[in-house]
Amino acid sequence: MAWLADPHIWASFVTLSTLEIVLGVDNLVFLSLLAGRLPPLQRAAGRRVGLGLALLTRLALLGSISWLANLTQPVIAAAGHDISLRDLILLGGGLFLLVKGTREILSTIEGEAKPSDAGAATPGFFSTIVQIALLDIVFSLDSVITAVGIAQDIWVMVAAIVLAMFVMLLASTRLAAFIEHHASVKMLALAFILLIGCVLVADGAGLHIPRGTIYAAMGFAVLVESLNLLAARRRHQVKRAPTPASRVALRF
Repeated sequence: MAWLADPHIWASFVTLSTLEIVLGVDNLVFLSLLAGRLPPLQRAAGRRVGLGLALLTRLALLGSISWLANLTQPVIAAAGHDISLRDLILLGGGLFLLVKGTREILSTIEGEAKPSDAGAATPGFFSTIVQIALLDIVFSLDSVITAVGIAQDIWVMVAAIVLAMFVMLLASTRLAAFIEHHASVKMLALAFILLIGCVLVADGAGLHIPRGTIYAAMGFAVLVESLNLLAARRRHQVKRAPTPASRVALRF
């Protein structure tokens, strides 16, 4: 029980838990968008299964740290640049996000029928889970590599990842509902998917973009959108409020 009094362990646990939650935001946004296209009765199950797969993926990668280290070893060379298996995974995941995000944006702009509409085609539960599982592998790489770089004890990494997944599970329902009921927020989330796709492709190509810069830009965009939502709500309240003339008329 000596570890309970070790400030270094607690510091690494708190730091790693916070980073895991931050790094999991992009995964949670993508999961909420995919699950939102399922029939209403399957959406909650889709989010839970998706987060469960994300947790299992991270724990499996932690259990194979030696294999994870080999991912950075060059396997091919192209245009004078050594490409590792990790680079290939990031390139594939980034391209998938770019294609998926672009298709979703086009569907939103063109006014594609909602899955709940009668006669509208809905994506299968299994196909949606497969897409989530494949992207979980991509999102898990940076998460696990960050964990290995911060904490020294495997159980600290596992505890931080489990805590982060629990927080994401609690936030997933509200986040999905908020995205679904606000068209502008959904478009912003899709734009984030494109941004993350570009970052993964750049990383796979050897052009590292600091994550702090990306998250700062995303945070600023969220702040601007929050102000837009507050302004829209204020306009709606003013529009619904009775005018002085109508108050006088109501008295008579």
